[in-house]
Amino acid sequence: MKILFLGDVMGRAGRAAVVEHLPRLRAEWKLDFVVVNGENASNGMGLSGEHAKVLLDAGADCLTLGDHAFDQKDMLQYIEGDSRIVRPINYAKGAPGRGHRLFNAPGGRKVLVAQVLGQVFMKRPYDDPFSAIEPVLKSHPRGGLANAVIVDMHCEATSEKMAMGHFCDGRASLVVGTHTHVPTADAMVMPGGTGYLSDAGMCGDYDSVIGMDKAEPMRRFITGMAKTRFTPALGAATVSGVYIETDDRSGAATRIAMVRVGGRLEQSGP
Repeated sequence: MKILFLGDVMGRAGRAAVVEHLPRLRAEWKLDFVVVNGENASNGMGLSGEHAKVLLDAGADCLTLGDHAFDQKDMLQYIEGDSRIVRPINYAKGAPGRGHRLFNAPGGRKVLVAQVLGQVFMKRPYDDPFSAIEPVLKSHPRGGLANAVIVDMHCEATSEKMAMGHFCDGRASLVVGTHTHVPTADAMVMPGGTGYLSDAGMCGDYDSVIGMDKAEPMRRFITGMAKTRFTPALGAATVSGVYIETDDRSGAATRIAMVRVGGRLEQSGP
């Protein structure tokens, strides 16, 4: 399969970039399955039902969330009615929705998408992500029940993301980090056939501070004082993420490439 994963969609600029580029990329790259992290798509904080529909209509097969999963209150109900949205497995015991799902792909193939939240430097004490993902990996063997297995590791620390990559090696097709909004340059296929990237980056305006208009974050860094709320930057956005090709029988990644389309960043793709 040919699979595309796009990092955190950041506000209006990020949504517009996905709507502009994703339909073309699906056609040109002959993509079989697309996952988009949408947890910052609504004004930089969470995902509304309206904006979830925009991203799905643009060509996403699945949307993942993160620590801002339910900042937009309508998502508490919306997620129960749309199984294409996956929230972190270890978000909270009583959280609505599901932390993993087996999706249908062309040709009768199956793709498992799961998401976990890390613990290091995160604001809330989430449950252990490693013990949370273990039963999902066991019940959905790569190349067995699932032709491909994708794990979205949503956290701050690159060390924790790397540890999750090694933990899932041989069992996942792709482990990709989200949350920090800065793309990393370590795309690789691990020894067990798991594609790995520490952070997919964001779909947003990089003339910013991790997607937010520069003025207020810089003011706070320089003066230590807040004046206004953070607001997403509205310039031309880069669609950032990772592309993999997988073997249908084993579920192993056979190729991986970083993706940067549009906006200010150096362009790249498969």
